[in-house]
Amino acid sequence: MIQVTDIHKRFGEVEVLKGISMEVARGELISVVGASGAGKTTLLQIIGTLSRADEGSVVIDGTEITKLGEDALARFRNQKIGFVFQFHQLLPEFTALENVALPALIGGMGREEAEARAVELLKLMNLTPRLTHKPSQLSGGEQQRVAIARALINRPAVLLADEPSGNLDSKNREEIHRLFFDLREQLGQTMLIVTHDERLAATTDRCIELFDGQIRK
Repeated sequence: MIQVTDIHKRFGEVEVLKGISMEVARGELISVVGASGAGKTTLLQIIGTLSRADEGSVVIDGTEITKLGEDALARFRNQKIGFVFQFHQLLPEFTALENVALPALIGGMGREEAEARAVELLKLMNLTPRLTHKPSQLSGGEQQRVAIARALINRPAVLLADEPSGNLDSKNREEIHRLFFDLREQLGQTMLIVTHDERLAATTDRCIELFDGQIRK
């Protein structure tokens, strides 16, 4: 599902990624760990098309994204990649249902179909009673589950998560971790998760450790 080949990324004189190569199979749940500054988020942003590599290639679901123009890249991002961040980034003026449906509407899906899909995903997240609640009316764990549902609305090929439980208490953290494995079992979702949580990393299919911009062997 993901093939990364010899990725390099520099910021000024600093080389953050120094020839990263890795593969993620369809349906795998992979964690990426490493100290702050090791290049984890930069790698995730390049795979997620939010940043471009200086050298190397990234292929997702058969498409080499490093060769796409900006418009094609935006379409690919909307259709093929779901993002979950440490801070949920929900739109405060919209309900849970509206937040989840929005990426589908942007992608051209009809409102009725988008809302039906959003209801289905929020039910999967055990949030049916919260459909009409705005983010300020939801707990931290509920907000993050809404964000995960939003990331899944367009049935992405890949779900990318950057410290998805880093802002949660221990109870909600465990619930989010279980949810990722449930999604893999129920949807066959391919996932790449950047995390500092050693317990989560230990339970994923594989753990990739970055050290000084390279994968530690």
